[in-house]
Amino acid sequence: MNKKILFTALFVLAGILGVIAPGSAQQSPPDSERAKQIVELVNKAAQLIDNKGKAVFSELGKPDSEWRQGDTYVFVDDMKGVQIFSGGFPILTGKDVSTFKDANGKPFFQKFIKTVQSKGSGWVDYMWPKPGQNQPSQKWSYVKAVTIDGTPGLVGAGFYPQ
Repeated sequence: MNKKILFTALFVLAGILGVIAPGSAQQSPPDSERAKQIVELVNKAAQLIDNKGKAVFSELGKPDSEWRQGDTYVFVDDMKGVQIFSGGFPILTGKDVSTFKDANGKPFFQKFIKTVQSKGSGWVDYMWPKPGQNQPSQKWSYVKAVTIDGTPGLVGAGFYPQ
């Protein structure tokens, strides 16, 4: 293959990747009312957890409450990757989820931790099944740093855009 053809092929490939990569590296979900609601929910839960600690977990797990509606629920992890509370998947409560990866191999619990350590709060996208389902769907979760009875952790909630 001559150098001119190789250069042209690399230039075209770089252009294609330049168009595709920004969408896949999106740092937050599309601006929507649902995304704003999730941020408000997590901020409110964070304030409760910071003030009352684990004592609020029973309230956060109540079905058909502001904390758990449809496929939206609150979860709480410590900074080692142990899920301290899960409103949507109670079977994960107390489990070390630090090595979990989504269907595409993304270590999303580690991304949660890195996000709160570096920015205090932020969005993470990944593939995760909706409660009661086995098939993963795209999910956006907003996570925020909290202090749980004196121990650093994070609280989050998310939504499935489809």
